[in-house]
Amino acid sequence: MNILFFLKPKSTVAYLYDDHTVRQGLEKMYAHGYTAIPVITREGKYVGTVSEGDFLWYILLKNTQEQNLISLEDSYIRDILRDKRDKAVKINETVDSLLLRVMDQNFVPVVDDREVFIGIITRRDIIKYFYDKEKSTKDLPDKKAK
Repeated sequence: MNILFFLKPKSTVAYLYDDHTVRQGLEKMYAHGYTAIPVITREGKYVGTVSEGDFLWYILLKNTQEQNLISLEDSYIRDILRDKRDKAVKINETVDSLLLRVMDQNFVPVVDDREVFIGIITRRDIIKYFYDKEKSTKDLPDKKAK
């Protein structure tokens, strides 16, 4: 099965640009209720995922020096991105390999051949696929019972 079946396109997904300020990032995550969000360049290339924890640690470390949130307007998302722990997949990835990825992350970013972000595949959709697949095999009549 092609993973594009599960894709939530970029136009329907919240994301941040790496040149957004930390404050803008926090506001967007809060508005959407996300715990992690993809980050892309202005050219559309995927550069990583930023999480609530990334924001929290950055704010804690920054607030040891400055005690106000206005200082977050001078910092950018690219400043708090850690190594690309949520690596993107290409559109030719297998569904089975996605299962292994969603065990560790809420969503899997998907890029095209030019590394341009095209959307995400959520943990929920992958788990539902495997659940439905397993359920359908159990619903089949037992051949030995005939």
